[in-house]
Parts: sequence; structure tokens; C-alpha cells
Amino acid sequence: MVLMHCQGVFRGSQSPPSPFLVLVHFQGVNHHFSGIMTHEIANFTIRQEIINFGISVSCFPGLSWKPISSKPFLGGSYLLKKGGVHVVSPNIASPGLAVELLCAWDDEYEGIIVDPYSLPLSSNAFASTLPASLLNWKLKGKRGIWLKILQEQAELVPIAIQEGFNYHHAESGYVMLTYWIPDEPVMLPAGPSHQIGIAGFVMNDKREVLVVKEKCPCSCSGVWKLPTGYINKSEDIFSGAVREVKEETGVDTIFQEMVAFRHAHLVAFEKSDLLFVCMLKPLSHEITIDEKEIQAAKWMPVDEVLKQPFYREDHMSKRIVEICMATHERDYCGFIPHKLTSKFDGNLSFLYYYNEKSTI
Repeated sequence: MVLMHCQGVFRGSQSPPSPFLVLVHFQGVNHHFSGIMTHEIANFTIRQEIINFGISVSCFPGLSWKPISSKPFLGGSYLLKKGGVHVVSPNIASPGLAVELLCAWDDEYEGIIVDPYSLPLSSNAFASTLPASLLNWKLKGKRGIWLKILQEQAELVPIAIQEGFNYHHAESGYVMLTYWIPDEPVMLPAGPSHQIGIAGFVMNDKREVLVVKEKCPCSCSGVWKLPTGYINKSEDIFSGAVREVKEETGVDTIFQEMVAFRHAHLVAFEKSDLLFVCMLKPLSHEITIDEKEIQAAKWMPVDEVLKQPFYREDHMSKRIVEICMATHERDYCGFIPHKLTSKFDGNLSFLYYYNEKSTI
């Protein structure tokens, strides 16, 4: 869309405060352009075609205006047709003229959360209500704006980006955008930065460890290793460990304790990685592998596991097995989940801790 810088002078008895809105009404749809008052001079931008159509500005008697830019600039993506132009302000009532705003609610930090299920159905409507809503929130002193756009509303994303929104994070089905209003460093929390995985240590009565060979061209390809995997959304760590071992090997287990965790950075997609090592007790012994992910699985004496060249060279993996063996011999105590209620969110959740003194 081609816009032109415009300037107006109010000679009437009433002029809008700064900032104000230039509202263009076309066939039942409101389109908004923001303006700034400097003394009695109104500066704003408006579609060049509107100027060519010779549409007059109303709402404030005595306003005269004209385009002052010699070069148009680009912005927006919606189309306008002939209609009427009005200059309005949130603080000055205009008879018969209602400025539509996005449906949203306040958060706990003087910010705004936009309702994704009440967004306008058309790009044209969104492109007009978003600037008006931003101006309204600025006048109210709001800070951070959270705008969740669902996958079926993807055509709204470029409009929001053009208005100054930034990508925050994305998941299956939606993208989250943010906008920081104050002229100061952004205080909004960063997007998710970690992925969480588990490793399951399962030992039978013969002192054999449940190990797998994964189907992957990674550094541990061909190595007999502990079953590992990522936990699912809203899944507890101990539940994820039991599930992953079952999915990869077919062995049923029960969680005993968490004995260690590893924190690494710049792993997959430059995210940080937390791997929690969990002790599990086997409830079954028959192995049925997931052929999509696992090449093979078996029960293996722990000494043979550590004799592999990989474990002689990888000090962290070797140390993990040693800690698990010390836990099995009761020379080391790990963390056990305890369900507690937190006043922070009022919900039950798990706190992992131990009560015994370790000797390792």
C-alpha cells in the first residue's frame, strides 16, 4: 500500500491530543493511521489514492490539510476504496463513530494478552484494528503485548510484523508474537531455550543393564547405550523415563530415583539441553524394540558396557554409569519426587529431593 505523509492545521475550537488517529471509513470497515500533534500541526500518513480521490477530512471543524511528502513510502497490504476520512482521538468522543479494538485482557505485568480466538476474520479488518489497538494500549500505559496467531490465521503474521511485532516462539498450531511499548530495554521473558531429555538406567537381578543401539548417524552410532529420549509437553520427568524405556525396548519399569542431570548448550537448533538420569526397576524382562528408532536392544553385563571404546573416551557417559551403579549398591542417593502444592500457581507439582546422606 502506498502512503503519503500529510500535515493538517486545526483552526477550530477543539483539536485532538497527541497521539491521535486518522480513521478512514470504507464500506463498513474502519482503517486507522496514527498521527502526532505538534502544537497545532497534525502530522499523519494516509493512502495516496485517498488524496487523489479528494476525500475531505471531517470530525474536527476548521481542519485544513495537504500531503507534504515528495516521495511515497510502502506499508501495509490491504486495499481501500472510496469512502470518508475522519480524524479522531480516544479521548474525544465523535458522534456516530466507533473505533474497533482487538479483544484482549490485562496480564499481571501491566501488559496485554490478545485473545487469539477473537481476532478479525479478514486481513483487512486486522490491519485496521491492530494499529488502533496499539495506540489505545500506549495511551493506557501498557507495556508488553502478547499476540498469539493460530495456524489458520497465518496471513495475519506479516501485518503484525509490519506493525513492529517480533517473533517470540512457535509450536505446532500457532506462533507467538510480542510488542514492547515503553522506550526502554525489553523486559519480556525470552522464548523457550531448553529441551528436556531422560536416560533410563534399568538393571535386572543378574546385574545386567538394559541397553540399546540407536538408528542414527550420530557420534554414538553402533554403541550399546542407555535408552534415552525427550519428555512430552506437560509430562513429568519420571513418567517420561518410564514411557521412553517402554517405547524403545518394550520393558515395563517403575521409577525409583533421579541420580544426576547433564546441562549442555547449543545442541539441537542451538537450544540448551537438560538430560535427567533416572534409575528404574524392571517389572518385565522380555524385549520388543521400536524398529523405527532402535536397531537392537539387550540385557548386557555392566562391565561389558564400560569396556566399549566409547565409554573409555567419553568421561561423562562413563561417570553416569558409575553413579547409577553406586546408587544400585546404595552408596549414593538420588532425588525422589514429592508432590506438593505451591502458592506460586496453586497447583500440585513435584519437587525432587532426597533425605539421606550419600557416601559418594
